[in-house]
Amino acid sequence: MSAPSGVPSGATAQRLRTDADTVERDLAKLVLTVVELLRQLMERQALHRVDKGDLTEAQEERVGMTLMILQQRMEEMCARHDLRMEDLNLDLGPLGTLLSPAGSSAGSPVGPPSR
Repeated sequence: MSAPSGVPSGATAQRLRTDADTVERDLAKLVLTVVELLRQLMERQALHRVDKGDLTEAQEERVGMTLMILQQRMEEMCARHDLRMEDLNLDLGPLGTLLSPAGSSAGSPVGPPSR
């Protein structure tokens, strides 16, 4: 049997799995992935503003505290749905992964860091 058109031979196309038992967890994973992408983008923007000196010391403190709390809530939501933060990182094939590695604020949120 040959591979479907558009799929290199030897590669298998991933099929959408529609399991009624896991639909809630899968939906939670998708939503949490989008929220984590936005959280990382907000963190990068905040770091950029700090580096430029756009924020007062009080604003830096408030942004830092808010980002820490958001990270904690993300971890709690993942645990609630039996997910790890690593589970949220989608593989985009040749583009790399969607999210930066946990704890890393370097590079872009999509794919490998630019050079």
